[in-house]
Amino acid sequence: MDPPEHDRIRRMLSRDFMVKSIDALRPRIQKIVDAALADLLAGPQPADLVQNFALPIPSAVIARLLGVPYQDHDFFQTNGRRMLTRSSTLEQSAQAVVDLREYIGELARRRREKPGDDVLSRLVVERELTGELDHEDVKSTGLLLLVAGHETTANMIALSVAALLRHPDQMAALRADPSLLTGAVEELLRFLSVVHSGVPRVALEDVEIAGVTIREDEGVIASIPAANWDPAQFASPGELDILRDARRHVAFGFGIHQCLGQPLARAELEIALRTLLLRVPGLRLADGAEFAPEKAVYGLHRLPVVW
Repeated sequence: MDPPEHDRIRRMLSRDFMVKSIDALRPRIQKIVDAALADLLAGPQPADLVQNFALPIPSAVIARLLGVPYQDHDFFQTNGRRMLTRSSTLEQSAQAVVDLREYIGELARRRREKPGDDVLSRLVVERELTGELDHEDVKSTGLLLLVAGHETTANMIALSVAALLRHPDQMAALRADPSLLTGAVEELLRFLSVVHSGVPRVALEDVEIAGVTIREDEGVIASIPAANWDPAQFASPGELDILRDARRHVAFGFGIHQCLGQPLARAELEIALRTLLLRVPGLRLADGAEFAPEKAVYGLHRLPVVW
């Protein structure tokens, strides 16, 4: 989607994802994190940090923000994975999109009669019923927010914990000075760069970048990990350094298409990591971590931990 349509949709959603709006949501996020951690600690060891902590948190947060019943999390998590897993067949991915669109559409229809204090209700009442959006637009927008709102952040939480546990000096520094966490989140976003599959583009005209000429109509795929590990921008980019000023990273994209939900993702990461690291000082990795190379969003299937 490009301007002007892109700009129009983005303006409709910007209010709910502004830093001020997300700051107001922080107490709710903290309660969700506290509940997830309590469930994790009440269970057996080793525990899978992905299924018992990293995934429930952003799923519950985006469900609350959108107005999606959290009891349906198995449904939207499963279909979200089918959409974003390269091993899914074309038919499986397409069916997942259809099922999620119909699910969002049904929720939107209910909001016409009984709106709530959530993003989906505002899209319906303020945009669809006024004619600014049609029902298909609402379904598409809701689908994008639901899937993007939990899949990437869940992977970032799990990978961040794994990265810190594998760098005990960085973990110790964070525990000694939790004020470092804001900068650490930026460095983790740079270092991990979970969106590995670039979006294909086509050059509209001849352009030269770093001495390389890209001709009109040639295809281009911009790699976010390559940009975030560029030694011209970040010294020793393959090293995790939470003291680094990593704010120039492009983990959320760049320009007009950069991620609208980045204030929410940052808040979830910061709260989840702070709560886990400070309340579970004995946390350590167990055997059996299982990475997910087949996913369009880099992540883990399992991350066993003990404490």
